Amino acid sequence: MVLLRHLLGDVLRRLRLRQGRTLREVSAAARVSLGYLSEVERGQKEASSELLAAICTALGTPLSHVLGEVSDSFALAELNSLLSTLNAGELREAIAEPLAPRLAPFLTNYIAAMVEYACAKRAVAVPAWVRSIPPLAEPVFGSELQSLRLHLLTHSPPPFRGRNIFIDATLGDRV
Repeated sequence: MVLLRHLLGDVLRRLRLRQGRTLREVSAAARVSLGYLSEVERGQKEASSELLAAICTALGTPLSHVLGEVSDSFALAELNSLLSTLNAGELREAIAEPLAPRLAPFLTNYIAAMVEYACAKRAVAVPAWVRSIPPLAEPVFGSELQSLRLHLLTHSPPPFRGRNIFIDATLGDRV
Protein backbone atom coordinates (compact mmCIF):
# COMPACT_ATOMS: atom_id res chain seq x y z
CA MET A 1 0.00 0.00 0.00
CA VAL A 2 1.27 3.44 -0.93
CA LEU A 3 1.30 5.96 1.88
CA LEU A 4 0.51 9.56 1.02
CA ARG A 5 3.17 10.82 3.45
CA HIS A 6 5.88 8.93 1.50
CA LEU A 7 4.85 10.51 -1.79
CA LEU A 8 4.58 13.96 -0.21
CA GLY A 9 8.03 13.60 1.35
CA ASP A 10 9.50 12.49 -1.99
CA VAL A 11 8.07 15.55 -3.75
CA LEU A 12 9.31 17.95 -1.05
CA ARG A 13 12.80 16.42 -1.09
CA ARG A 14 12.94 16.53 -4.89
CA LEU A 15 11.96 20.23 -4.90
CA ARG A 16 14.54 21.08 -2.24
CA LEU A 17 17.32 19.22 -4.05
CA ARG A 18 16.42 20.84 -7.39
CA GLN A 19 16.99 24.18 -5.70
CA GLY A 20 20.32 23.01 -4.31
CA ARG A 21 19.21 23.79 -0.77
CA THR A 22 19.99 21.98 2.43
CA LEU A 23 17.57 20.70 5.05
CA ARG A 24 19.03 23.31 7.40
CA GLU A 25 18.23 26.19 5.02
CA VAL A 26 14.66 25.10 4.35
CA SER A 27 13.92 24.21 7.96
CA ALA A 28 15.12 27.65 9.10
CA ALA A 29 13.03 29.42 6.44
CA ALA A 30 9.96 27.32 7.31
CA ARG A 31 10.57 27.70 11.07
CA VAL A 32 10.46 23.96 11.66
CA SER A 33 13.11 21.81 13.28
CA LEU A 34 15.62 20.22 10.95
CA GLY A 35 14.86 16.77 12.37
CA TYR A 36 11.13 17.14 11.84
CA LEU A 37 11.56 18.32 8.25
CA SER A 38 13.86 15.36 7.64
CA GLU A 39 11.20 12.99 8.99
CA VAL A 40 8.55 14.61 6.76
CA GLU A 41 10.79 14.20 3.70
CA ARG A 42 11.43 10.54 4.57
CA GLY A 43 7.69 9.91 4.97
CA GLN A 44 7.99 9.14 8.68
CA LYS A 45 5.81 12.04 9.86
CA GLU A 46 2.55 13.48 8.57
CA ALA A 47 2.79 17.21 7.93
CA SER A 48 -0.14 19.35 9.09
CA SER A 49 -1.62 21.71 6.53
CA GLU A 50 0.00 24.66 8.36
CA LEU A 51 3.43 23.01 8.33
CA LEU A 52 3.05 22.01 4.69
CA ALA A 53 2.15 25.59 3.78
CA ALA A 54 5.23 26.87 5.65
CA ILE A 55 7.51 24.38 3.88
CA CYS A 56 6.05 25.30 0.49
CA THR A 57 6.53 29.00 1.24
CA ALA A 58 10.15 28.31 2.26
CA LEU A 59 10.64 26.46 -1.04
CA GLY A 60 8.95 29.26 -3.00
CA THR A 61 6.56 26.71 -4.47
CA PRO A 62 2.75 26.95 -4.43
CA LEU A 63 1.07 24.30 -2.31
CA SER A 64 -1.14 23.48 -5.30
CA HIS A 65 1.98 22.56 -7.31
CA VAL A 66 3.22 20.21 -4.58
CA LEU A 67 -0.20 18.58 -4.20
CA GLY A 68 -0.48 18.22 -7.98
CA GLU A 69 2.83 16.33 -8.11
CA VAL A 70 1.74 14.17 -5.18
CA SER A 71 -1.56 13.47 -6.94
CA ASP A 72 0.25 12.36 -10.13
CA SER A 73 2.57 10.11 -8.13
CA PHE A 74 -0.35 8.63 -6.21
CA ALA A 75 -2.27 7.90 -9.41
CA LEU A 76 0.78 6.12 -10.86
CA ALA A 77 1.19 4.10 -7.66
CA GLU A 78 -2.47 3.08 -7.74
CA LEU A 79 -2.18 2.07 -11.40
CA ASN A 80 0.94 0.05 -10.62
CA SER A 81 -0.91 -1.73 -7.79
CA LEU A 82 -3.84 -2.48 -10.08
CA LEU A 83 -1.65 -3.81 -12.91
CA SER A 84 0.20 -6.08 -10.48
CA THR A 85 -3.03 -7.76 -9.33
CA LEU A 86 -4.47 -8.58 -12.77
CA ASN A 87 -4.14 -12.02 -14.32
CA ALA A 88 -3.17 -12.31 -18.01
CA GLY A 89 -6.74 -12.17 -19.34
CA GLU A 90 -7.70 -9.22 -17.14
CA LEU A 91 -4.51 -7.41 -18.12
CA ARG A 92 -5.20 -7.87 -21.86
CA GLU A 93 -8.68 -6.45 -21.38
CA ALA A 94 -7.49 -3.53 -19.20
CA ILE A 95 -4.83 -2.39 -21.68
CA ALA A 96 -6.76 -2.92 -24.90
CA GLU A 97 -7.64 0.77 -25.34
CA PRO A 98 -5.03 3.53 -25.74
CA LEU A 99 -4.44 6.31 -23.23
CA ALA A 100 -6.08 9.70 -23.46
CA PRO A 101 -3.87 11.85 -25.73
CA ARG A 102 -3.73 14.80 -23.29
CA LEU A 103 -1.13 13.34 -20.93
CA ALA A 104 2.34 14.86 -20.68
CA PRO A 105 5.12 12.86 -22.39
CA PHE A 106 6.65 11.78 -19.06
CA LEU A 107 3.35 10.40 -17.72
CA THR A 108 2.58 8.72 -21.05
CA ASN A 109 5.98 7.01 -21.05
CA TYR A 110 5.78 6.07 -17.38
CA ILE A 111 2.39 4.42 -17.90
CA ALA A 112 3.64 2.71 -21.06
CA ALA A 113 6.62 1.33 -19.11
CA MET A 114 4.32 0.03 -16.37
CA VAL A 115 2.15 -1.69 -18.99
CA GLU A 116 5.24 -3.19 -20.68
CA TYR A 117 6.52 -4.41 -17.30
CA ALA A 118 3.15 -6.00 -16.41
CA CYS A 119 2.95 -7.63 -19.85
CA ALA A 120 6.45 -9.09 -19.50
CA LYS A 121 5.61 -10.57 -16.10
CA ARG A 122 2.47 -12.28 -17.46
CA ALA A 123 3.72 -13.19 -20.94
CA VAL A 124 1.11 -10.93 -22.57
CA ALA A 125 1.79 -9.15 -25.86
CA VAL A 126 2.37 -5.42 -25.50
CA PRO A 127 -0.43 -3.57 -27.32
CA ALA A 128 0.37 -1.58 -30.45
CA TRP A 129 -0.65 1.71 -28.84
CA VAL A 130 2.08 1.24 -26.20
CA ARG A 131 4.73 0.37 -28.79
CA SER A 132 3.77 3.48 -30.79
CA ILE A 133 4.70 5.85 -27.93
CA PRO A 134 8.16 7.30 -28.60
CA PRO A 135 10.57 7.22 -25.65
CA LEU A 136 11.52 10.44 -23.91
CA ALA A 137 14.22 12.41 -25.72
CA GLU A 138 16.06 13.25 -22.48
CA PRO A 139 16.65 10.91 -19.52
CA VAL A 140 14.62 11.39 -16.36
CA PHE A 141 16.09 10.14 -13.08
CA GLY A 142 14.09 9.12 -10.00
CA SER A 143 16.50 11.08 -7.81
CA GLU A 144 18.20 14.44 -8.11
CA LEU A 145 21.29 13.04 -6.38
CA GLN A 146 24.14 12.70 -8.87
CA SER A 147 25.68 9.95 -6.74
CA LEU A 148 22.67 7.70 -7.44
CA ARG A 149 22.71 8.02 -11.23
CA LEU A 150 24.91 4.96 -11.89
CA HIS A 151 22.74 2.86 -9.58
CA LEU A 152 19.58 4.03 -11.33
CA LEU A 153 21.09 3.45 -14.77
CA THR A 154 21.94 -0.15 -13.91
CA HIS A 155 18.99 -1.13 -11.70
CA SER A 156 15.99 0.37 -13.47
CA PRO A 157 13.61 -2.22 -14.92
CA PRO A 158 14.18 -2.71 -18.67
CA PRO A 159 10.83 -1.22 -19.80
CA PHE A 160 11.65 2.00 -17.93
CA ARG A 161 15.25 2.13 -19.20
CA GLY A 162 13.93 1.71 -22.73
CA ARG A 163 11.81 4.81 -22.24
CA ASN A 164 14.66 6.86 -20.75
CA ILE A 165 13.17 6.71 -17.24
CA PHE A 166 15.57 5.63 -14.52
CA ILE A 167 13.97 4.59 -11.23
CA ASP A 168 14.88 2.28 -8.38
CA ALA A 169 12.61 -0.73 -8.58
CA THR A 170 13.77 -1.98 -5.16
CA LEU A 171 11.76 0.60 -3.23
CA GLY A 172 8.78 -1.71 -2.85
CA ASP A 173 5.46 0.08 -3.03
CA ARG A 174 6.94 3.47 -3.74
CA VAL A 175 6.86 4.74 -7.31
